[in-house]
Amino acid sequence: MDDDKHSFDELPRISIGNAGLDAILGGGIDPERMYLFEGQPGSGKTTLALEFLLEGVRAGERTLYITLSETERELRLVAKRHGWSLDGVTIFELIPPETTLDPSQELTVLHPAEMELSETTQVIFDRVEALAPARVVLDSLSELRLLAQSSLRYRRQILALKHFFSGRKSTVVLLDDLSSQQNDLQLHSIVHGVVLLEQLAIDYGAQRRRLRVVKMRGIDFKGGFHDFTIRHGGLKVYPRLVAAEHHKDFETQVVSSGNAELDALLGGGLERGTNALLIGAVGHTT
Repeated sequence: MDDDKHSFDELPRISIGNAGLDAILGGGIDPERMYLFEGQPGSGKTTLALEFLLEGVRAGERTLYITLSETERELRLVAKRHGWSLDGVTIFELIPPETTLDPSQELTVLHPAEMELSETTQVIFDRVEALAPARVVLDSLSELRLLAQSSLRYRRQILALKHFFSGRKSTVVLLDDLSSQQNDLQLHSIVHGVVLLEQLAIDYGAQRRRLRVVKMRGIDFKGGFHDFTIRHGGLKVYPRLVAAEHHKDFETQVVSSGNAELDALLGGGLERGTNALLIGAVGHTT
């Protein structure tokens, strides 16, 4: 009984790798769970996913990036432009290269279009079992959805992924570019948390980027949209300000306006915590 009780002890939260998003989540995410980062191409999912893995590298954890849509070269270019090194991040490609394979590289390259979905999933399982990573990114679900060819089979495969990782002490982030299907609520119900990233083109001024935590099971997060920018070094997230969270207690007292005569008219001065409006014709001293 003691062992069973111990197995349900709450684990400390881990950083998602982005200070702004950690603040929105109240300190990070629960480990050994499955999360979803979704957004249209160019919204910043890959950058946020790399921040998640690099945080694991800094913590001395094994990390794995499984890609079905981008090449290792593209990922390393993204990292280089942010001033990052991907040393410590294992990249596992499931797409064919454009050039001849270099046998000296420790990289397995397969073509998902030539395999059944179950075979593709098994290849992922085998790679994870061999590496035993603490943090995993799977990019992207659109490829798995196309291979599944039906929503039922796709859901079963996602459930299989969830059950597989549940016993391996891995925190998993799934990426979805929303190119195949919008508002996949079935997927939302399976994962532990969902973060939506958006890129908006407005009529005037610069483009706007924002994110929203759609769901985070068991975590009290700051709801609504939060602006962010993509800069050198990653995502700069600006948590939305809520006035009630920044209220400070103060003593109610009367403070001087700086004019003795006016203070006398006001009964001693202005009351702290209130607003005063001075009006008069143009040219009058205020």
